[in-house]
Amino acid sequence: MDYARQQRDPARHLIGITFVVLLHLLIIYAMVTGLARKAVEVIKKPLSATIIEEIKAPPPPPPPPPKKVVEQPKTQAPQETYVPPPDIPVQSTQEAPVISATTTAAPTEPHVIAPPPVVQAPPAPPAPRPAVRQGVSCHEMEKPTFPREARRAGVDKGEVNVLMQIDEQGNVIDVKIVSADPPKVFDRATREALLNWKCKAEGEKYYATVQVGFRIE
Repeated sequence: MDYARQQRDPARHLIGITFVVLLHLLIIYAMVTGLARKAVEVIKKPLSATIIEEIKAPPPPPPPPPKKVVEQPKTQAPQETYVPPPDIPVQSTQEAPVISATTTAAPTEPHVIAPPPVVQAPPAPPAPRPAVRQGVSCHEMEKPTFPREARRAGVDKGEVNVLMQIDEQGNVIDVKIVSADPPKVFDRATREALLNWKCKAEGEKYYATVQVGFRIE
């Protein structure tokens, strides 16, 4: 739609005509009811203006007159006359002779110094026990049996060095073969026999070395 067609639209002209009619009706209603007259009277009323003068502060009061200081007359102190003291005769006092008595002190006994107490040396600590005992006393010693394998092999004697571990009650709890001659022939028989030994109990674990010999009787 172009601009010319918008101007020829009757709806737009109808809205403008309606607004003009309503405006005229409002003006006629105001003239009939007297609202316009009241508005004119209110406008015509004279305006009264009052000028307020500035209030001036009162002047400060005058300073008070200075006070006069009245000096009092000075009074002189009366002079004292010197009166010499009277002469008093000095009396000489005789001191009585002092008698000193000599006292003879009783002879004191010579102070005897007591000899210092004899301090006994503490007993020497017991010699430390060796970590490994060379030999051991056992009240139950089971003799090892001569193994049959050695007899069959023609071995008639042998020797085994053993390290035993003994507990607090004197039981042998471990057996280690240190050396054997011939080797590995009498090891098993030695270990089985020594594990049943009952040795001296020392209240703690210790080690002992033992030499076990084998011979055919």
